[in-house]
Amino acid sequence: MSKLLCLLGPTASGKTEIAIQLAQRLNAEIISVDSRQIYRQMDIGTAKPTPEEQQAARHHLIDCVDITEPFSVADYQSLTDTAIADIQNRGKQVLLVGGAGLYFRAIVDGLFEGPAADLSLRKRLEQEVSDQGVDVLHNRLRACDPESAERIHPNNVIRVIRALEVYELTGTPMSEHQQQWKPENQRYPSIAFGLTMPRDLLYRRIEQRVDIMLANGLMAEVESLLAAGYSRDNFALQSFGYKELIAYLDGKCTYVQAIEQLKQNTRRFAKRQMTWFRKDTRIEWIDREEISDVVGYIIGKIGDI
Repeated sequence: MSKLLCLLGPTASGKTEIAIQLAQRLNAEIISVDSRQIYRQMDIGTAKPTPEEQQAARHHLIDCVDITEPFSVADYQSLTDTAIADIQNRGKQVLLVGGAGLYFRAIVDGLFEGPAADLSLRKRLEQEVSDQGVDVLHNRLRACDPESAERIHPNNVIRVIRALEVYELTGTPMSEHQQQWKPENQRYPSIAFGLTMPRDLLYRRIEQRVDIMLANGLMAEVESLLAAGYSRDNFALQSFGYKELIAYLDGKCTYVQAIEQLKQNTRRFAKRQMTWFRKDTRIEWIDREEISDVVGYIIGKIGDI
């Protein structure tokens, strides 16, 4: 089995452009490693590859589900396994591209299964939700496992309870469990590169991207989702790029405040992405300020994978 080629990094680091060039040079197909591009209705705010970009190189794991459908990391792993087998059976190279660290790890290393469910503990937590509301439990999760709390929306009661259950049963945050792996147990052999650049440059690129999204109709996309009847509390719509504009449309802030909050939340997201990826010593980082021909550099490094 040939190795999976992986191109990772924070939002706005230029992964899509590089990935398409790599795919064309290597007879590869791209698998999106993104937790939001799976949703059919969310295009502009997720920086989904344009139809022209998807025509330039075949993409997988984009537009998989409706935003009202439940979709887990395990679902993503299953769909990705199918896509990998299909691509390799047709004699092509698999190219994983994205910034979702947990999704990347689910593919290459597998999922953290955790302790078996404790029915009495789970029942107690479910009763607390019934009596006090899920926000109480989500705040408790934020205290003991802020990384998981950041990733799990309060409305996702099942995942909030599971994360608390893991912590109470093991004494270790679930996010910490998910960052542990044994290299010898990898599900797929892989070679991974990450795109990086000075922080001030990345932040400027993030702000430029937000401005471009707005010019391309992000506000109209958000308005159309609400007009179609999708709930403001929908898990997907509570992600950055959508929740800030919904707050503006609901009169909770000014337009200027909404855009500044969106840019700030995107910068924070990029910082969290880098914090996650930096813990993975398998990734070779490419500074885009130092290496101008990233595609040529990667091709020169991988040889015959």
